Amino acid sequence: MPKNKRPAPRKNSTPPEDKDETLSAALCALALELAEREEDDTGPAGKQRGGDALAAELRQKQNDFVRQVRKYVQQQKDELLYSAVELARFEDVGAYRLLSDTVEEAAGTIHIRREGAPDLEVNAFAIPVFVHSAGGLAQADEFQDEEAFDALRASFNAAGLESPDAKVVLVRHAYDLGEINRVTFGQLNAMVREAAASMTEKKLSAAPALERSMGGWSATAFGPGDSAVELRMLLGFALKRVDDAFYQAPEDEQGQDDYYAARMERYRQWTVDAAPLVRRCLARGERAAALRLNFLYQDLFFSAREQALAEHATLEMMAQLGQALAGQDGARAVIAPADARGDMMLRVNLYPAGDGYGQPLASCDKPIDLGCDLQLEVDDVADALATIGLPADAISVASLYDAQGRPVDPQPLA
Repeated sequence: MPKNKRPAPRKNSTPPEDKDETLSAALCALALELAEREEDDTGPAGKQRGGDALAAELRQKQNDFVRQVRKYVQQQKDELLYSAVELARFEDVGAYRLLSDTVEEAAGTIHIRREGAPDLEVNAFAIPVFVHSAGGLAQADEFQDEEAFDALRASFNAAGLESPDAKVVLVRHAYDLGEINRVTFGQLNAMVREAAASMTEKKLSAAPALERSMGGWSATAFGPGDSAVELRMLLGFALKRVDDAFYQAPEDEQGQDDYYAARMERYRQWTVDAAPLVRRCLARGERAAALRLNFLYQDLFFSAREQALAEHATLEMMAQLGQALAGQDGARAVIAPADARGDMMLRVNLYPAGDGYGQPLASCDKPIDLGCDLQLEVDDVADALATIGLPADAISVASLYDAQGRPVDPQPLA
């Protein structure tokens, strides 16, 4: 009798791009379910429904969700992840924040578990710095001072920004705005893994993802005497024990406040002490000494990038509105949310002094994130307007800008 043949495997008729769209939608749906369940199950009604079993089920779903996200990050499925985050952004603020935070955490941190040894983690941190110079920075001059670079790397432990027991490596490159924006979830995760290998293995290993991230600074048109303000970001990696007490904030509210206040004070002092080293890493000789630096807070990579981009947008807005104010005999500003092709912005229109809201002298949009504190964003913009010389009584706040670009119900700034 003839032997039975194994049936030929069925071909997958679903194109890869359609499969990724399905997986993106599924990941978004799971984030939405978790965001809703967390709200429902932690309230009194959830506890009355016999919360122990529900809580266990929720924890299992959360663990599955994190594992799924980590798998996609490690596989560098960036399109899938960005698509899921974008879907969540239009579905629900809670789901969007849960998914984006989970993806960023998975991208920027890896865990190392070894038998008979403490659990370790490696994360990517960054420090944005705005550099004021005459004529702008030259990439050929960066990180030429070996002594300054070594001292800068050591300063993270010495100044208490990282644990004395942590191992810190610093990338010998200051990323510009274009390079920062091109780093994806999957690429950052690969960079963290390369850094972990360099810190835990005795032999040197290749770092293609890290090398690829340093694509080169974008060309600028600054002349030798031009006043330039440029964003650069220092990137580093820290290897630490998961149970290191240095990173454990107290559980009580007052203890947490004191913990983070002390950390902020250490960082403030570091910006003073390390500034000469950073200057020597960014330029040479007299040009280094002439640089002025404004540091933003040290944070994990994506959070640091977010605050850097927000500050950069504010500086651009100040420059544009300041130019429009020049030569004007008085002006008024109106701050309000606006929808710019599906993206939420905080818009500032500058109008001539007087009544009415006709054609503005200038209009600027600052991107804002879903779930942000809108009042804080308005206050930041009002502070920026005051910096360029607009008095508080010339600033109004409206509920929104309508489809025709007119402010709705503008009221004087409180």
